[in-house]
Amino acid sequence: MLNLSVLLEDSARDYPDRAAVVLGETRLTYTQVNAAANQVANLLVERGIEPGDKVALSCPNLPFFPIVYYGILKAGATVVPLNVLLKGREVAYHLTDAQVKAYFCFEGTPDLPMATEGKAGYDDAPGCEHFFVITADPAAASPIEGVETFGQAVAGKAPTFETVATDADDTAVILYTSGTTGQPKGAELMHRNMHSNAVVGEFLFGADKERPDTYLCVLPLFHSFGQTVIQNAAFAFGGTVVMLPRFEAKAALDIMLHEKVTFFAGVPTMYWGLLGALEEGVDVSAIAANLRMAAAGGSALPVEVHKDFRARFGVTILEGYGLSETSPVASFSPYGEEPRVGSIGIPIKDVEMKLVSAEGEEVSGDAIGEIAIKGPNIMKGYFNRPEATAEVLDAEGWFRSGDLGRRDEDGFYYIVDRSKDMIIRGGFNVYPREIEEVLMTHEAVSLAAVIGVPHESHGEEIKAFVIRNAGATATEEELVAWGKKQMANYKYPRTVEFVDALPMTATGKILKRELS
Repeated sequence: MLNLSVLLEDSARDYPDRAAVVLGETRLTYTQVNAAANQVANLLVERGIEPGDKVALSCPNLPFFPIVYYGILKAGATVVPLNVLLKGREVAYHLTDAQVKAYFCFEGTPDLPMATEGKAGYDDAPGCEHFFVITADPAAASPIEGVETFGQAVAGKAPTFETVATDADDTAVILYTSGTTGQPKGAELMHRNMHSNAVVGEFLFGADKERPDTYLCVLPLFHSFGQTVIQNAAFAFGGTVVMLPRFEAKAALDIMLHEKVTFFAGVPTMYWGLLGALEEGVDVSAIAANLRMAAAGGSALPVEVHKDFRARFGVTILEGYGLSETSPVASFSPYGEEPRVGSIGIPIKDVEMKLVSAEGEEVSGDAIGEIAIKGPNIMKGYFNRPEATAEVLDAEGWFRSGDLGRRDEDGFYYIVDRSKDMIIRGGFNVYPREIEEVLMTHEAVSLAAVIGVPHESHGEEIKAFVIRNAGATATEEELVAWGKKQMANYKYPRTVEFVDALPMTATGKILKRELS
């Protein structure tokens, strides 16, 4: 038996007064976070949520996230974290697809009206029975008339709860990942998947309960990277998670100084931002005196960023690789060794990797092949999608990543290409097919092709090539504005180029490599 909430419960027992979560002047101990999570669990059970039911959570990096997250797990239910940038239409899809029974959604801000979009999605998901809006001030009135607030819902609930015993193979979390089919798929991650990937921090980062790290949480917790490498790993080793709801380089540096941050993890654009903000009178030496670990993932880190960061902070950034389907970490640069710039490292403890041909045969030497992964971190499968699962997961437990790589003579892996058309914008995975399908619902669009184009800070930006319907007069500005309303902010195309035709193969497949 195993329940992922043991990460919180063990640290609450062993280090009750240690700070678990920090946000500005708010400091919550492990005892306080555990008690609040117990109140959430009691609420869910009282509302009829049963073991195995799905409960969704839309929340930025705030203390509410781990409180609700672990409360859901304690109740024996499955957490469905949702990207906070999703629009109502997208929220409805996720709630319906995952068969969600209850939904916690943060109120948001004027620029990010999460509760409004969340309620719109909830209203279009008939199977979802409960909607709670989380307000920044738990005592505040609901921003949506007739909707119960989180504060109202948990008021008076007991701060103790007997955690539901779950099997290690039960689904703990469903993480949605976009695919080339255009519709996001829910990767079912078991309790043992998530637990193994959290506790491996001892080997990856030298994590030690007796010398706990202070983690700066700038990676979104709804994403697998932040959820496992920051939140779950920190709780596994009694660390402190210092939250920053929205990444701003100068604010991040100020927090690193004030909170004596020892562990930073981010995507390449964040490191690029930190280095760019150093000219603003930052005491780099004081930050460097505490910082002992820097980890990166999402996409390859430029050589110059590696060099500059080590020169300024005295810390070598360790790069890793993984996917939502692998909980997420599959490989990492070995701790304590000189990293090989451009490499994603070697397989982590208890995980195997190999390169395979299109036919599934293992390739050797310096040949390029698709990266296949096997180990305790591999998902159960895609929720309610047996055919999609069978395409990537074989009978022996090997997961085919869709990424092409090579391996050097020492066993270090390198990504050389993506066999899928995925775009990585600011660390977020964007699949063109999904964007194209949305664009083609616009009355002026006859055909669309979406690609990623180089961008200085985001890595890649999204560009759409559009063939208009006869007589249509939609402009680039109009289509961009429309897309912004239809899709999450990291998805919609920033530029649109109207064309009379798209390059195609004889079979009608668009030749995206000829677009730029």
